Amino acid sequence: MATKKLSVEQFTLQAILNLRNLDKSPGIHVVFSGFNAAFREYFPNKDVKKEMRKLVDDKKIIMVPRRGGPMIYFPDEGPADASAEDALDKILGRTQ
Repeated sequence: MATKKLSVEQFTLQAILNLRNLDKSPGIHVVFSGFNAAFREYFPNKDVKKEMRKLVDDKKIIMVPRRGGPMIYFPDEGPADASAEDALDKILGRTQ
């Protein structure tokens, strides 16, 4: 019996869940985890960068630039952005 092929979104979310090491990070590095290579094998006619951008635009994943390629996360598990106020406090040496 043939199994139904996963959608790009299903494949990506399943990859984050199954490839991550929670001791290190809630996300995965798209290159070092093997995600990009697996994606290209599973979806030979799709561009991984374009498909990841669509998922980011649809708020299905968060993508954060890193050395060697981005990290991808579930939307509620990505790193929090520092606020402008926090940055100003650090730049100006203000204590909170």
